[in-house]
Amino acid sequence: MVNKSINRRKFLQTTGAAAAGAVTASAIAAESAPAQSEVYVKEFFKSLSAKQKAVMCFPWEHPKRDYINNNWNIVDEDKYSVGSYFTSGQQKMLLNIVKGNLSVEGFRRYEKQMKDDAGGFGSFTCAVFGDPAKDQFEWLLTGRHVTLRVDGNSQKDKAFGGPLFYGHAVRFTEKPDHPGNVWWYQGKQANGLYSSLTEEQKKVALIQEKAPRDTSVVTILKGMKGKFAGIPGKSLNMKQKTQFEQVVNSLLNNYRASDVLKARKFIEAGGGLDNLYISFYNDNDLGDDKVWDRWLIEGPGFVWFFRGSPHVHSWVNIGNPAV
Repeated sequence: MVNKSINRRKFLQTTGAAAAGAVTASAIAAESAPAQSEVYVKEFFKSLSAKQKAVMCFPWEHPKRDYINNNWNIVDEDKYSVGSYFTSGQQKMLLNIVKGNLSVEGFRRYEKQMKDDAGGFGSFTCAVFGDPAKDQFEWLLTGRHVTLRVDGNSQKDKAFGGPLFYGHAVRFTEKPDHPGNVWWYQGKQANGLYSSLTEEQKKVALIQEKAPRDTSVVTILKGMKGKFAGIPGKSLNMKQKTQFEQVVNSLLNNYRASDVLKARKFIEAGGGLDNLYISFYNDNDLGDDKVWDRWLIEGPGFVWFFRGSPHVHSWVNIGNPAV
């Protein structure tokens, strides 16, 4: 039985370096594997009627392709949601696109989040940009607390096809322990790293000001000349670096191995873990318990902003740091 009286600051630390090795190995193995999500996108596109294409197919250059928000629908959700507008066969294809784009555990988490936040996958909307029969295309899933992309590697300088968003609201203002939130385990991992820091390191890592704005502005990549708040990986000792890697793994491991590999390549191009900075923010600390609900990992080609209060919003962008 779990002892509920355990102080929230005490977190179990699971495998770090081993997990990192497993992820990297699986990603390398998957690099040349068939991209099942892309296969299903092409099948889905072929299945669309002319009327359906007129509603949810856009040219590659359309500005909606790069848009991201915490709660938006790329087409009218009341008319064109997955569960109401598409045939049962098309709905199966769409579900397979999502499954193929995530790890097994990642799909489980997204599936529960979509059910809790919007009633299930059928409430979400999607669109296709470009032509999946050609080299340049992108499929986009949108809805409350979800923006997911499949691009067939059309965007060479971006991981995941561009910025992502994920979140979860078990209730609008969650309790300090975020019971039932499928993403709070990431907050626990990050706070486990914070707890391992020395007092001097904590002074560098903890930012005594408001966290970044809860908007897509936070996803702008700063490049190799960027300035970053918080403490860099190069300032951590070996044990802390292992914990930092564990935090990064907890973020990446929800996605398919080929996308993780691409993301890791951009991380390495930006200087690796040593050149990623993690910062914690003392504003909006649920329960005033100094377990920080808001934190940011940022580097030249990397942004992962976890806004855990009043509930989880996460803004993600990983790309080529030289661009």
